[in-house]
Amino acid sequence: MLLEEFKKKMPKIPDTPGVYFFLRPAKPRRSGVGGREILYIGKATSLRDRTRSYFTPDIASVRSTLIAQMVALATRIEWRQTDSVLEALILEANLVRTHKPKYNTDLKDDKSFNYVVVTKEHFPQILLVRGKELEHTAQAAAGKVDFSAGTVLYAAKSTLPAAYTFGPFPHGAQLKEALRIIRKIFPYRDHKCIPAETMLKASKRPKACFNRHIGLCPGVCTGEISKVEYAKIVRRIVLLFQGKKSMLLKGLERDMKQAAKDEDFDQAITLRKQIFAFNHIQDVSLIKNEYRSTFLDPAQSKSLTASRIEAYDVAHLQGSAAVGVMTVVQDGLALKSDYRKFKIQVAKAGDDPGALKEILSRRLGHSEWPMPRLIVVDGATAQINAAHKVLHDLGISIPIVGVVKDEKHRPREIRGDKKHIAGVERDILLANAEAHRFAIGYHRSKSRKELLS
Repeated sequence: MLLEEFKKKMPKIPDTPGVYFFLRPAKPRRSGVGGREILYIGKATSLRDRTRSYFTPDIASVRSTLIAQMVALATRIEWRQTDSVLEALILEANLVRTHKPKYNTDLKDDKSFNYVVVTKEHFPQILLVRGKELEHTAQAAAGKVDFSAGTVLYAAKSTLPAAYTFGPFPHGAQLKEALRIIRKIFPYRDHKCIPAETMLKASKRPKACFNRHIGLCPGVCTGEISKVEYAKIVRRIVLLFQGKKSMLLKGLERDMKQAAKDEDFDQAITLRKQIFAFNHIQDVSLIKNEYRSTFLDPAQSKSLTASRIEAYDVAHLQGSAAVGVMTVVQDGLALKSDYRKFKIQVAKAGDDPGALKEILSRRLGHSEWPMPRLIVVDGATAQINAAHKVLHDLGISIPIVGVVKDEKHRPREIRGDKKHIAGVERDILLANAEAHRFAIGYHRSKSRKELLS
């Protein structure tokens, strides 16, 4: 029933960022959309591709049995477009908080969610805090706290009460990336920055924090910004997380015109850059990790591209004890904190393409992990085709390349679309080499444990 409705609606679903809803007829006294109960709320870079991914035959193994159950119960899909992925991330959190859909709250415990906290002090800090940290600090300071109230929480990195809390955000890595984007536009203070007035009271000379040196702190630590001006920055960030984009932009434009009228041209230029950056957010890094700096002029920003490349490899001994791994290279460096291991559970012994399909299907079921701009597989046609099949079935479009080795297992050729290879050959080979090393190490460790047991 839902599949038939989706087929009818798919031509109308836009290939743009936004938030989508899975619905069913509403029960009494349940909030919803158009008189229907919201079962699940999600966000997407492409609403069309993301919603289509729920209709793969093996949704239970790709996502979870809970999501498969949700899709079986749903009778309708609706969506709401946003101008950017950043706005979709914030809108998703606000809607989940308001409606508390069953299949959002059941997927993850509140303590595992992430929150953005704005502390209540003269120079507020903007902090990313885990739910369990909030709960621990809040209970220690004020007893039980109702998270939905959003006003009396205490930040784990600070002993101060929170003026605002935003969340829950289910995707921690994407929230961190969102805060990085926001901070480039609106620099703010975090827990590592000590205000100059605090240092002076302690008879110490104010010292610039690290973030001040790289332009991510407006000078709270050195006394370069007043409480009034800093309060304006915090207010803009609060409006952004409240989803009040139009009010935020109107305020920026008003302040820019006033600065120009007062002949404070440096401030007027700063505000103009912030308006431009906010209207041209290149935030696909939140899903595919391809970020272009928007804090520079348009011509300059085109030359600055950061990328995430994921490589996959399978290791086994004569077809037995097969394991798989994922490694990540970002901005030319191995991002070891994002490496992942997979035990092959379904693919038959010696079936490397089948094992690769299994690994990719399970990896792509983790929507909380940042998505890559390029996938690298170890091998040629069979492996590339296997990876393409998984992505096609999920409705995901990510370029795939394969590294072909010689008889001594040395890279001989990179196969794939040349436009996706040009300029990142070194990163592709690094990711592939790391995948091979990591897979061999994991396989040896697993084999040793099985032998000892």
